Amino acid sequence: MEWHIIPTGRVWMDSGGALGLTPKPLWIEHQPVDKYHRIPMDMDGLLVISEGKKILIDNGVGDKLDEKAVRNWGLEYPEGTLTENLAKHGLTPQDIDIVINTHLHSDHCGGNTTLQGNQVVPAFPNAEYWIQRIEFADAYHPDARTRGTYLAENFVPLWKEGRIKFLHGDTEVTTELRTVITRGHTHAHQSILLDDGSGVPFFFPADLSTYAVHFAKPSWVTAYDVEPLETIATKAGWQKWAFETNATLFFQHDAYTRLAKLVLNDRGRYQIKTLTPGSEKDYPSS
Repeated sequence: MEWHIIPTGRVWMDSGGALGLTPKPLWIEHQPVDKYHRIPMDMDGLLVISEGKKILIDNGVGDKLDEKAVRNWGLEYPEGTLTENLAKHGLTPQDIDIVINTHLHSDHCGGNTTLQGNQVVPAFPNAEYWIQRIEFADAYHPDARTRGTYLAENFVPLWKEGRIKFLHGDTEVTTELRTVITRGHTHAHQSILLDDGSGVPFFFPADLSTYAVHFAKPSWVTAYDVEPLETIATKAGWQKWAFETNATLFFQHDAYTRLAKLVLNDRGRYQIKTLTPGSEKDYPSS
């Protein structure tokens, strides 16, 4: 098995969304703001090659946004587009066998589809898309709070073409990769667990922990979580697991700490030990 981080772009978000009710003095050292009081949010995907399968997990907002949407998101590509980053590993979208969506918020699945003229078509023409059945149902019937992020063009065309494999809970994709339900951010949010038998597993929490600091502090949740108390409970269980297994953690949205371990500080509390070279000072505030 091999895995690679696949940057798909960066957006700039209002800090109140990502940090929720957490007071600014507590988080500002972890996520410095720009002049508009926004914080960077990367949208990294994960490419896993396992048992001959090329598997892409999440794919950013995609390329269907109009000029106004690009401006509102503050979308930029400091490390290139999804297609450019796949090419660095000798792959094209046509080479992907499986696309897994951790959930169907548009910053995770907008790249599922692309425009071909005026028609929305699968961006990965040879792939099967793996989505939790309950997540699809929630996205297909959005409410007043979620309709702004559950965008039908990102998943309905795939369903109409019969390209979706609906999952019913934790699912083994290969013997080295499985999806696990991590309820809270959405009702059927799923994370990714990689285990090649080396004794050090790899955990991709997705929006169970939007930023690295969220994983160390269970009570810190985003304003986007539809079930924040479930997020807190779910996170506490995976914290214990990550510490006990010395798992490598990948935070897809964190521009400053992508890879990390969970360790104990001198007061016996969990903290993040970054494995990412450099520091926050190395990143510009757009």
